[in-house]
Amino acid sequence: MDTRQRTMLKAVLWNLLGLLTMSLIGLAMTGSVALGGAMAVANTVVGFVAYVAYERFWAQVRWGRRERSHG
Repeated sequence: MDTRQRTMLKAVLWNLLGLLTMSLIGLAMTGSVALGGAMAVANTVVGFVAYVAYERFWAQVRWGRRERSHG
């Protein structure tokens, strides 16, 4: 199971990548840095919260896991 710190770092890095790509897509689709940037920021905030909640939910689910052997 990942620690909360690992989950948060993964979420931050994933969302920075998403922010960059969504900014470029927003700019290409709207022609506006401000509008494209606002869309990217909104997407990143929603995505960050959803990712953390999703990861923490699955960290608690035992189904499909194999127990680690200690020797």
